[in-house]
Amino acid sequence: MATANINVRTNAELKAQAQQIFESIGLDLSTAVNLFLKQTVRANNLPFVVGVSYSQIAEPSAPKRVSRRGVWKGKYSLPENFDAPLDDFKEYM
Repeated sequence: MATANINVRTNAELKAQAQQIFESIGLDLSTAVNLFLKQTVRANNLPFVVGVSYSQIAEPSAPKRVSRRGVWKGKYSLPENFDAPLDDFKEYM
């Protein structure tokens, strides 16, 4: 497999902090970046959720985050008996 170089500019302190975390779990920076890239390809998306938590919004006048809940509206529903879907698997439990 051919290799390619990636040059990324980042804050020196951020790089050092990330390297320290990666080293604590047995990874070097190059392996961690490759892991991120592989997970991105596997998910065909970012491998984590990107967004603003409500606790980070400083003022009520700040622009509101668009809710993603509307995307699922009408596409699924919970059964009346929440355990009902498990009934089919009771013999295996």
